[in-house]
Amino acid sequence: MDVLVIDVGGSHVKFVASGKRKRRKFDSTPDMTPQVLVARVLDAVRDWAFDVVSLGYPGVVGPHGPVQEPGNLGTGWVGFDFASAFGKPVRVVNDAVMQALGGYEGGRMLFLGLGTGLGSALVSDHVVVPMELGNLRHVDGELLGNRLGRRGLEAHGRKAWLDAVSDATCALRDALAADYVVLGGGNARRVTPLPDRTKLGPRDGAFIGGFRLWEETIEPHDRTPPLIWRVVR
Repeated sequence: MDVLVIDVGGSHVKFVASGKRKRRKFDSTPDMTPQVLVARVLDAVRDWAFDVVSLGYPGVVGPHGPVQEPGNLGTGWVGFDFASAFGKPVRVVNDAVMQALGGYEGGRMLFLGLGTGLGSALVSDHVVVPMELGNLRHVDGELLGNRLGRRGLEAHGRKAWLDAVSDATCALRDALAADYVVLGGGNARRVTPLPDRTKLGPRDGAFIGGFRLWEETIEPHDRTPPLIWRVVR
C-alpha cells in the first residue's frame, strides 16, 4: 500500500509518498482553504501513485476530521470531506500526533513540539493521545504555548526560554509518568543541553509518522489480529 503523507504548516505544505526519496512542497498562505490544498497537492503529485493519504493538520482533530479552524490558514476545514476530495481513504491527525508517531521508540513517550506554539501528544503501546498542554500555565502565569513557543523565545531571550523549556519538560514528563520525552518542531534543535531522558525527534518525523498511521504490525500469535496505531479522539 503506497501512502501519500502531507504535513500542513503555516509557512509550507510538505509532502512525500512511499518509495519517493525527495519530498515536495509549496508555500501556504493565510487564505489557503482545504479545496486549494487538495487541488495544489494533486497537481504536484500527478506523477506519483498512492493508495491512501495521511494528513497532519495544525489544529484540533476529532473522529471525522478537524473540529477547529486553523488560526493561520483560510476557513472551511471543519467538516471538509478529504476522502471525497482526494478520491482515496484519508486519515487526518493533529500535526503533533504525526510527529510524535515518527519519534516513538516504545514504552510511554511524551512528545513536545517547539514551534510557533507548543504541540503535544502521549504515545504508549500503539495508542496515541493528542494533548493540548500549551493551555497549561507556566509558573509566571503565562500560557505554556506562549512561553515555550516562538513568542516566548523572542520576548524573554534564549537563556530564559531554555530554562523554561527544561523545567516544563521535566515537570510534564514526571506528571505523565513518561519514560522519555521527544522534542520536535522548528526550535527543538535550539535546546542544548537536553533535559534528562529527553531526545530530539528525527528531522523527517512527521513523514515517518504519516507512514506509520497506515502501518500494521503482526503479533507473534497466529490468531492475534494486526495491531494498528489508534489515535484517541
